[in-house]
Amino acid sequence: MKILVKICGLTTPEAVAATVEAGADAAGFVFAESVRRVTPERASELAGLLPDDVARVAVMRHPSREDIAGMQAGFMPTFLQTDYEDFGAFEIVGPCRPLPVLRAGGPLPPKLPPTILFEGPVSGSGETTDWAQAAKLARQTRLILAGGLDPENVGAAIDAVRPYGVDVSSGVESAPGKKDPDRIQRFVEAVRAAEQRVDSLDRHRSTEK
Repeated sequence: MKILVKICGLTTPEAVAATVEAGADAAGFVFAESVRRVTPERASELAGLLPDDVARVAVMRHPSREDIAGMQAGFMPTFLQTDYEDFGAFEIVGPCRPLPVLRAGGPLPPKLPPTILFEGPVSGSGETTDWAQAAKLARQTRLILAGGLDPENVGAAIDAVRPYGVDVSSGVESAPGKKDPDRIQRFVEAVRAAEQRVDSLDRHRSTEK
């Protein structure tokens, strides 16, 4: 299986270059309150350095309609990421698609969206989320796992959850908001190694049936 890798909280051309060189599939730009926050104009400049096959993700938290309009006036993302309940308050225009966030311990919608991002109660805290709950949801929908992942634990997270994708921000930084190219590379390498391990295990199980 191919696991989607999203590097979130990019703020510099160097971080974007490291994300591309490592082979990540998606790049996240934060518009919520954060040390990683960028303006729509800055996000557009940075996204212009990405190849076409890398998804651009606008990361927000409880945005107003005005926030959405202001963001899309300067930056047109592939996905808009915000809490699930936020999407009932506005409409997304253009080709942008929703990426709803569900949080560990929080309420679940009566019907799961086709793709979700699952993380802990507080975004960007660096704390791991509930992998057991994530694993249950990953059997029901395409789940991108976030929350406290880093090069050292992402392999174990993939083994435990079997996610559609993984999302990292603080886990590939040398200081808050400062992306470390070496840690980005190691994170993606760890994901690809876990892919091979899981595929091998699944093939072995299928031959035993």
